[in-house]
Amino acid sequence: MEHHNCHVEPFEKPVDMDALRQSMVAYLAVGGMGCPRCAMRVQNALLRLEGVHLASVYLEHQMAAAAYDPDQVSPNDLVQAVAQAGNDGRHHYWARVVAIMPAQEALSDEVWES
Repeated sequence: MEHHNCHVEPFEKPVDMDALRQSMVAYLAVGGMGCPRCAMRVQNALLRLEGVHLASVYLEHQMAAAAYDPDQVSPNDLVQAVAQAGNDGRHHYWARVVAIMPAQEALSDEVWES
């Protein structure tokens, strides 16, 4: 198993609900992830972008979703962040945008009620 000894600490970022309400959400098809640590590496890369408010990666579906401020981050920035998450020479990730919509439409009611 090639991913058995890679360790990744989760990157946590507080969510600004007011900023989130004004966000767009991009859905990305992500390739190259082979384990939960790979998914965490991709999620961390997205969250580290200034202007990304929320990110989730779904390993089993090879997908990611990122809520972002379109004035600070472009969909291409998200794709590049995914690719750069694997820049250690052992991991190679890629992404492509499959959909974009306003966060108010994309996120569940549970997010807005918290």
